[in-house]
Amino acid sequence: MRLTLVERKAVTRKLAKRYGGAPRAEKTEILDELCELCDWNRDHARRALRQALGPQRERRRPVRAPTYDGEVIAALRVVWAALDGPAGKRLAPVMAETVQALHRHGELECSDRVREQLRAMSAATIDRRLVSDRARLKLKGRSGTRPGSLLKRQIAIRTFAEWDDASPGFCEADLVAHDGGDARGEYAQTLDVTCVATGWTEVRILRNRAQRWVIQALEDIETALSFRLAGLDTDNGGEFINHLLMGFCTERGITFTRARPYRKNDNCFVEQKNWTHVRQQVGYARYDTPAELQALNELYGYLRPYVNFFLPQARLVDKTRDGATVRRRHDLPKTPYRRILESPDIAQQTKRVLRRRYLELNPAELKRQIARCQGQLLKLGRRKQRQPTTRREVTPSPDHPWNRASSVRQRRYGSRAS
Repeated sequence: MRLTLVERKAVTRKLAKRYGGAPRAEKTEILDELCELCDWNRDHARRALRQALGPQRERRRPVRAPTYDGEVIAALRVVWAALDGPAGKRLAPVMAETVQALHRHGELECSDRVREQLRAMSAATIDRRLVSDRARLKLKGRSGTRPGSLLKRQIAIRTFAEWDDASPGFCEADLVAHDGGDARGEYAQTLDVTCVATGWTEVRILRNRAQRWVIQALEDIETALSFRLAGLDTDNGGEFINHLLMGFCTERGITFTRARPYRKNDNCFVEQKNWTHVRQQVGYARYDTPAELQALNELYGYLRPYVNFFLPQARLVDKTRDGATVRRRHDLPKTPYRRILESPDIAQQTKRVLRRRYLELNPAELKRQIARCQGQLLKLGRRKQRQPTTRREVTPSPDHPWNRASSVRQRRYGSRAS
């Protein structure tokens, strides 16, 4: 016969008196006895005994002193802000390298103890300590791709699954429109080119989406890259699917492929950079004036070394599907600069040039210059909104349809005055 609730409480109070000061072996016997009498599991029996002993006897977990004090957290915020607020899993692997770079340029003045604690901080701890800061960093995208029908049968389709090129030089390209939600007229475009193997990204501002500006920007990017442009994969927009770009690729021996229509995942490497390297930096406003193009060009001049030398990226290594569950495994986050240094396909002379350039770059100063250019863009946008829009007053002639209809109504119904 099972005990009632009142009887269970009485038995628990009686056994709690023995349980409080009993040795470990006797506590085990008391727990076994209480579980058998009340039909409880051991966790519930322990909790019932502690409650029966009263609040003064309830076990309290000792409060552990914090491992990282305010000085360490303040230094962590400096490093995190200098890298544009990455997640802990991307920040932790490059923490030591970033701390050294900031210390080398005098941006992070802290003791050796603080630097050692920053290097030892785990990714989960970084996220917990910066949860309030990340909450303040909370744009959805629009697509401006217009289909190009020319040459589609001559340009091979390449999907995401076929991008298995491990050597640098095979790139994806896309245009990002800065129309501000109004696609009328001319407005600036950003050409985004991303290397699949290393994640190295080059962005250029264009006056519009004309083919001549795309070719001119690609020639500039080809000169700036530290490796040969071996392949180019684009979407089906008319700015890419044309004889001009096909001739450009054929002349230089560049493999030219295109993605499937309406399948953005085929260009996933550059699509994610459209968000992190373009939209998060310049937003969704409309840029169509020479001053705005100049500010964007200056901003991208600071953004390119900042993202390629200092911002770590994690690459997808494996993806498996088990029913409805998809498991993804990524490698250790590294900057595109580090991936180029580790590549056996890059010449040593090129690597030495990149190392010298890396030592000259100050990530905090680059971040300040980017913020200054962003402020200039906001100022130009507000100034453009304040300018009055002059509209020409048009007086319809007596023969205008509106006036003829008005006279017919007056003859039929009479004027309001009558």
